[in-house]
Amino acid sequence: MAVKIRMKRFGRTNKPAYRIVAADVRSPRDGRIIETLGSYDPCAPDPAKQVTLDVERAKYWMSVGALTSQTVADIFKKNGIPTRLK
Repeated sequence: MAVKIRMKRFGRTNKPAYRIVAADVRSPRDGRIIETLGSYDPCAPDPAKQVTLDVERAKYWMSVGALTSQTVADIFKKNGIPTRLK
């Protein structure tokens, strides 16, 4: 099973929020997930509170071969988490 770390949208109209999740690549964006790794709220007024992340679990998923989406890779890079992309 191929796993990808990507974002799942939730929230209301015109106020999006996202969960950073590990999901099978074949599942739809808002479909079934394996594990929730954190959240991203782009509308939060304080930039320090925009991202909450379980760093250890994210590193675990990447160590077993999970790839990150480009957006999640950018978020990880801003928070000092090394990623690998293909």
